[in-house]
Amino acid sequence: MLVLLCCLPVLTAVLALAVFTRGVERPVRLRLDHPTELRPPVAHQAPRPRILPRSAWLDPVSARRTQPPPRYDDRVVAVLLHHTETPDDYACADAPRLIRALYAAQTGLRSWDDIGYNFLVDHCGTIYEGRAGGVDRPVTGAHTQGFNHRTAGIGVLGTFGAGALVPPAMTDAIAALAAWKLGLADVDPRSAVVLVSSDSGSRFPAGTPATLPAVAGHDDVSATSCPGAALTARLPAIREAAARLQGRRG
Repeated sequence: MLVLLCCLPVLTAVLALAVFTRGVERPVRLRLDHPTELRPPVAHQAPRPRILPRSAWLDPVSARRTQPPPRYDDRVVAVLLHHTETPDDYACADAPRLIRALYAAQTGLRSWDDIGYNFLVDHCGTIYEGRAGGVDRPVTGAHTQGFNHRTAGIGVLGTFGAGALVPPAMTDAIAALAAWKLGLADVDPRSAVVLVSSDSGSRFPAGTPATLPAVAGHDDVSATSCPGAALTARLPAIREAAARLQGRRG
């Protein structure tokens, strides 16, 4: 509109501005299946890290499984960390096999429609796409009871109780993923956000607003030891690293 106004005579520009301020403008067709595509550029966008697609871990039989349509939120404002409680002594080449086992357990034994985590990270810092729907989109996961909306769940392959080793490559990858995913909504990884519980099975009754870290652990909202004391102890450093990747200072 400003470009057009610069090219019109003064009287025409005034009339055009009056029409615009009354809200009479050319209608814009929205694609409701992608609620974030019309958002303006954000100030603190971090680079997207390398993310391996689902095809890197899905076996041919599972790949042919009929997949229900994904569900979406308007944006992602928090990242929730989990440990998968799988053995720690795996080789990183075995990560796809471990993810397949998680997928089989969650879609088979639990009858979920897909793997619950939006992303998974292994010891070597390799990031895998988890739940289907598009890594750059706000896919509603099934990772944290009561707080699946407006969050991204990261399943960290391993068990990270007190004294467990948390490889730097793993925490670097988590920070990079959190920085990029939260940056899409211009959320500072060091900030606090307000989410509304959707399930009384969490620490918060359904409908209750909860103020949480933008990069939080599963135990912040649920009665669980997940993501483990060792990984929880690394959360402050992960938040700071993610903020730096977004170009934030202070």
